[in-house]
Amino acid sequence: MLELKKGDEILAIVGGVKNIAEAKKVLADKLDAKNQKKLALIKNEEALIKIANAITMCRPDSVFVNTGSDDDVQWVREYSLKKGEERKLAKKGHTIHFDLPQDQARLVNQTYYIVNPGEKMSSLAKTVPRSEAIEYVKKFMPGIMSGKTLIIGFYSRGPVGAEATIPAIEISSSGYVLHSAELLYRNSYKHFDAEVDRAGLFFTNVHSEGNNTPADVPNARILMDRSWLTTFATFCTYAGNTLLLKKGNHRFSVDYATYYKVEEQLSEHMFITGMTGPGGRKTFFAGAAPSGCGKTTTAMVGSDFIGDDLAQFWIDKDGILRAINPEKGIFGIVEDVNKEGDPHLMECLRGDDTEVIWSNVLITDDVPYWVGNGEEAPDKGFNFQGEWFKGKTDEAGKPVPMSHKNSRCTLLASAIANHATELAESAKGAPVKVITYSGRDSDTMPPVWVAKNPDEGVVIGASIVSKATATEVGTTGVNRQPWANAPFIPGALADYMQAQFTFFNSTKFTTATRPIMAGLNYFLTFGNRGGSGNKLLGEKKDVKAWLGWLELFANGDVEAINTPIGYLPKYADLVKLFQSIGKSYPKTLYDMQFSLYIDKIVERIDLQRTAYSKEADVPAKLYEVYEKQRAELMQLKEKLGPVVTVDQLS
Repeated sequence: MLELKKGDEILAIVGGVKNIAEAKKVLADKLDAKNQKKLALIKNEEALIKIANAITMCRPDSVFVNTGSDDDVQWVREYSLKKGEERKLAKKGHTIHFDLPQDQARLVNQTYYIVNPGEKMSSLAKTVPRSEAIEYVKKFMPGIMSGKTLIIGFYSRGPVGAEATIPAIEISSSGYVLHSAELLYRNSYKHFDAEVDRAGLFFTNVHSEGNNTPADVPNARILMDRSWLTTFATFCTYAGNTLLLKKGNHRFSVDYATYYKVEEQLSEHMFITGMTGPGGRKTFFAGAAPSGCGKTTTAMVGSDFIGDDLAQFWIDKDGILRAINPEKGIFGIVEDVNKEGDPHLMECLRGDDTEVIWSNVLITDDVPYWVGNGEEAPDKGFNFQGEWFKGKTDEAGKPVPMSHKNSRCTLLASAIANHATELAESAKGAPVKVITYSGRDSDTMPPVWVAKNPDEGVVIGASIVSKATATEVGTTGVNRQPWANAPFIPGALADYMQAQFTFFNSTKFTTATRPIMAGLNYFLTFGNRGGSGNKLLGEKKDVKAWLGWLELFANGDVEAINTPIGYLPKYADLVKLFQSIGKSYPKTLYDMQFSLYIDKIVERIDLQRTAYSKEADVPAKLYEVYEKQRAELMQLKEKLGPVVTVDQLS
């Protein structure tokens, strides 16, 4: 069980401000008259004490309160440019930010949860005792903002007033971080006190890049105090490590839902998007996928895109699953983004009138270029490693790509043509009817399958695997990625899993409103399905067909084939969907994609069983589902052999 406000509060210990009277004195001393006037709107005493402690700890030369006004946001932009954190590009509103070569992704080996004695944690979580975290903060954070301006922003992780929205404070000396926050989150300065009263809590985030040199990066830390809902980040600028409203606060939201909102809320690493079905019907999806597994592409295939990364869920009074995107923008990987696969996003990136912060791409003549953009590549330019030219190699003789694999673009989601802005900003949330889980699986599961019941749906989520991607520094090989949320689950996986079983089996759902739960897999290869080579069996545009079939199935418009792993689509239904996206769909391809390779599936089940056996108190339901599916698959193998076609099943 997570106990809030347990143990010493690190910010208070290091900052030394104990009460509101001391806080007001600090604020009066350190803020000029203009910023004192702006901060006067905030009455929440806990928030003011935290801000005062951040100031006394970090010792900035000045303090700026960002109210979200046009003037304040412009000040943030200009501050980032003045510091050299960003540079203007040829297009109006476009800037480039470069992270250090050592700080191009999440620093997974330098990211820790601060824990109290005896707390149950996920076996996948890196932890540091509270006493050690205090010593680190005492050593490295006092005076870390000397010579800089401390910027304060008040934000809302979701539409103001939504049931699952939680307010947060972002404190940083980085103009780039606060500029990014303005694109990605809703500035709730005017609503902050009321939102804290409604939600009953808020998150606090303190970051400074320090001197921002390669020598500092080994000392970088991202520390998350789950008991005090406070994050600390030092000596880094990559937004996944520094824009703590994102993954840092997502971790707190996961904790809060798991331990304080059982059967009421979930906090997931999921996209939210809508598909238009027959007669103009709108069906909304939410889906999990580890980074590099097609999550953004899937989200943007929808006719009514809402978000590409995070989702907060609750069940409303009518038994409908509702979802909001905590973010209002996207921090998206640009590798392989091109006009064919991502036309709406490309229009924003190459068109006019969209504000975009680029990171770690190649810049030539103040124009960004990246790997996989479908355009002719320049011969030279400047990228994340300095001067670049075609044929450049690193010290090991390996080719240096023109852009980092984790290069990003940050922009408002509302700039994208298929964004459902009105619904995305509604406190009511989107009504979700389909939940999907996908990984990076070259040899085992079919492109799409539907769970027979909520328990099997939760198990699909628990069984995601993926190759390590460029979004994580220090990881290699194939990883288990439960729910694509495991890196962000602080507490015991067993507790999180039980919360999932409880939520999706809730009696608050009716038969009509309970969402279907499905698996997706875009990464099967010919070589693993009876052919040869590593070429994929599909392409990006196929995603629309897989989601289109799920839209029809969720609304009862098509039937499916019953198999031990769940329901599979019929060939005739897929042919029509592929025709609608201008493609033929031969039966031979269907057979390759949807035949059951039983030994592979059983091997995957056994891998997961072994892995979960190392976790304490895992719900018995997981093993019951695995056992049932394994037994049925072995019976099928005995009857029909190790590879079973859909024709044999039907």
